[in-house]
Amino acid sequence: MMRILVITDEAFRPSEAEEIGLLLEEGVERVHLRKPHAGEASLRRLIESLPQRLYPRLTLHDHLSLAVEYGLGGIHLNSRNRSVPDGFRGLVSCSCHTLEELAQHPEADYLFLSPIFDSISKSGYQAAFTPQQLRAAAAEGLLTRRVVALGGIRPEHLPELHACGFGGAALSGFIWRDATPAALHGRMKKIHAFNTL
Repeated sequence: MMRILVITDEAFRPSEAEEIGLLLEEGVERVHLRKPHAGEASLRRLIESLPQRLYPRLTLHDHLSLAVEYGLGGIHLNSRNRSVPDGFRGLVSCSCHTLEELAQHPEADYLFLSPIFDSISKSGYQAAFTPQQLRAAAAEGLLTRRVVALGGIRPEHLPELHACGFGGAALSGFIWRDATPAALHGRMKKIHAFNTL
């Protein structure tokens, strides 16, 4: 089975803490808190609204010192945050947008490679790789279990991604277009149905 990760919407949602908790309880391995325009105080409120038992399964994209302060399980390095904060001992992830970049981050525990498919949530953000390129990268050993597919991921893509050698898939647009508890439960059920290898 592939690791399933979820990346939050950029905007805060009224019931976001409950939605994140539901996703983690339904089998999502990690939730990435990606709020690039948020101030530290807003991000702190979101973290504090979540049960502490979930903190090890949260990854922070901004205001990374909060990950140390609250004992969160992960940080994500990006163009805004390029270094691991002092005292952090959890998982480190980062984003790659070319196959060549995958070899440039030995410090990362796992890597996002994107966009794999046309984005669901970002208009005009199109796939950057052909299936042939991904298969060739897998044959060369570039796509390993530490590489997570991102961009336009839907449950029906999971078998193909697994066959290419990806170790996981990160979903965003598919998850958040309707985040009522019933809809999230249905989406997780569909993910589990396709994530059987």
